[in-house]
Amino acid sequence: MAKLTHEDILAFIEEATILELNDLVSAIEEKFGVTAAAPVAAAAATEEASAEPTEVTVTLTNIGATKVQVIKAVREITGLGLLEAKQRVEATPAVIKENVPVAEAEEIKTKLMAAGAVVEIK
Repeated sequence: MAKLTHEDILAFIEEATILELNDLVSAIEEKFGVTAAAPVAAAAATEEASAEPTEVTVTLTNIGATKVQVIKAVREITGLGLLEAKQRVEATPAVIKENVPVAEAEEIKTKLMAAGAVVEIK
C-alpha cells in the first residue's frame, strides 16, 4: 500500500461529497472507537455550567433608619408614585426590580445603600 501524504488526504477531502465525508467520519469513529461529537457537547456543557446569570432581581431587605430617603430612591429607580413606593418600602423584604442586567442591579444597589437601605441581589 502506498503511503498517503497530507496533500493527498486534503485533496480527497476537498473533492469529496458530503455523503463521502460522512462515511469517512463514521469509519474513523468505528475503527478507532471515538466520537466526533463528544468534545463539542462537553465544551457546551462546560460553558453553560460556568456562565454567570445575565439578569438578576434586586430585593430591598431592610429600610434602615432613613425611610424617607429610601422611598425617594425607590421612586427614582422604579418610576412609581409616592404612595406605591411607600407601600413597597414598607412591605420589606420587597422586590424593587426583576430581570435587570447585573450592571444595572449594582447601580440600583448603590443608590439604595446610599439612602441607608440594605439590598440583596439574586
